[in-house]
Amino acid sequence: MRRSTGLVMVVGVAVLAWGEWVNWRWSRVLVGEREGGSVAVVVLGYRNPRSTVNLINRWRVRAGIRSVVDREAGETRVVFSGGAAAGHGATEAQLMADYAKSVLGFDGRVVLEDRSATTWENVTNVIPELEDVDRIKVVSQPAHALKARAYLRRQRPDLAEKLVRANDYRAGEWLAVKPLLALYGLWSLRGLTADERKVSPRTGRSV
Repeated sequence: MRRSTGLVMVVGVAVLAWGEWVNWRWSRVLVGEREGGSVAVVVLGYRNPRSTVNLINRWRVRAGIRSVVDREAGETRVVFSGGAAAGHGATEAQLMADYAKSVLGFDGRVVLEDRSATTWENVTNVIPELEDVDRIKVVSQPAHALKARAYLRRQRPDLAEKLVRANDYRAGEWLAVKPLLALYGLWSLRGLTADERKVSPRTGRSV
């Protein structure tokens, strides 16, 4: 009995460690170490059919706001991206922006992109806000953020050169569900090419 209990614990720890590692790795793909003062933090919305911001979007907003570094805050724009869910008038972008301002007290520059219904459209529609900045941070769960970075690389490789890490991965955060996020991420990233998945040990970006 004790042996089987110990085996279950070992397997459980291994699963949690695997989920943590996979998400950590995804957060370091297709990002570089570019310098520069002006930053666009792009927060991707998650389907939100109700009139109040949902749990996932609240977390994404918090991750987006913590991705704004104090020394660069004056030159940072936070772009909330997401259209209206079917059957509801409020857009994901507006709900996230309202949460950032009213609950988190964020008083920095906010831009709304409120037409997108897919990740590809998220990327397409925020491009005008990325043209004139030095660095770009994409905020979501690690697999989703990686997909968006890959899409930017496909649509505008010149802008993808500006991608740097956001603060959307933290060790131990969402620990219990990270294995599930990892499994879903493996499925959702199946369309990425090999060079969109590989991390360079030197730069932390895809090679």
